[in-house]
Amino acid sequence: MSLQVEKLEKNMAKLTVEVPAEQFIAALKTSYNKNKNRFNIPGFRKGKAPQAMIEKMYGPGVLYDDAVNELLNSSYPDAADESGLDIVSRPEVDVTQIEKGKSFIYTALVAVKPEVTLGEYKGIEVEKARPEVTDEDVEAELKKAQEQNSRLITVEDRPVQDGDETVIDFEGFQDGVPFEGGKAEDYPLRIGSHSFIAGFEEQLIGKTIGEEAEINVTFPEEYHAKELAGKPALFKVTVKEIKYRELPELNDEFAGEVSEFETLDEYKADIKAKLSEKKQAQATAENEDNVVRKVVDNASMELPDPMIDEQVRSMVDDMARRLSAQGIALDQYLHMIGMTQEKIEEEMRPEAERRIRVRLVLEAVVKAENIEVSEEMVNAEIEKIAKSRGMEPDDLRGRISESGMKQLREDLAVQEAVDMLVAEAKLV
Repeated sequence: MSLQVEKLEKNMAKLTVEVPAEQFIAALKTSYNKNKNRFNIPGFRKGKAPQAMIEKMYGPGVLYDDAVNELLNSSYPDAADESGLDIVSRPEVDVTQIEKGKSFIYTALVAVKPEVTLGEYKGIEVEKARPEVTDEDVEAELKKAQEQNSRLITVEDRPVQDGDETVIDFEGFQDGVPFEGGKAEDYPLRIGSHSFIAGFEEQLIGKTIGEEAEINVTFPEEYHAKELAGKPALFKVTVKEIKYRELPELNDEFAGEVSEFETLDEYKADIKAKLSEKKQAQATAENEDNVVRKVVDNASMELPDPMIDEQVRSMVDDMARRLSAQGIALDQYLHMIGMTQEKIEEEMRPEAERRIRVRLVLEAVVKAENIEVSEEMVNAEIEKIAKSRGMEPDDLRGRISESGMKQLREDLAVQEAVDMLVAEAKLV
């Protein structure tokens, strides 16, 4: 194999790879053995026709596809390594010569990891996040505890009120015609939850059990079903059940039932302490984000489009895996929200670019500051991960591949860079 590397503008490069003719012939032989049972040649039993006969009858290119795939899979990784480039995208392959008896030649257009020029990154001045727990925060948590320990009381002698839990049947019409997805029976709806189209829940207030109500609404302009977006609709709704939540009284008895504390004051103090801890963690993360964002803004780099494409694909694949864990296919989810894969990829693109820029800048800081990761740090991280997964550290270490360990070290170095930037920053 021979290789030529041509560096292009915007952190792109073209690899020209030449594979010797004898390797192409061997790949054709492999393709023949793989596909020979597919061909029916007069005078030969199926799978027994010689390669030359198949090529004569169907044309010389009949076996090319599998041969090309084999050569690309075997030669491209070696070419990528030999190039010395830090390639960050899938290759865009173009075959430039393919003929039996001649060398096989192709080009691979790839994106190369861009150079980062750091701007000011030490002593960055940002506004400090100040965690504060107010009495209102504590009261809100108490309210949640009340609702979690409330009981539903069935109502039969009054109409719907704000905050009621209802069960309804409904059917939606546009210009007098029912529309798809606009009908449901025994649908649970909490009045005031704002889970329906704006104005829907408010118009149910005052309606009684068994009463059929006509609710007029207008779908929002950004509604996922394009045929309904921005248009008026009529819903015919029947209220079938009305219930309200009876909240327990906030007193020492309540505190004793829902917590380990004997008095309401002790329970409130515990809520405040836990909220303070949570808000402090949020403030720490916010400070990190603000410092890193400013360091990234001060840096410069030119991102090749294929690198962003690769990050978008990774984000879509991650979404698909998370949905699959819930038993939902990606295309099913996209249909539910009225999106296409192209549209969701377009919406993900700014975030994909942001993630790339953050990572590249932090890696540049690691390099500039000669940040190294000790074995003690690696071992501590492996122990931490193992504990979270209920595994023994040695078992986890045995499962981590060489590339996985390299990634772990890089991630730890990047976090060290973040810690250093925050420690050096001026939080005012």
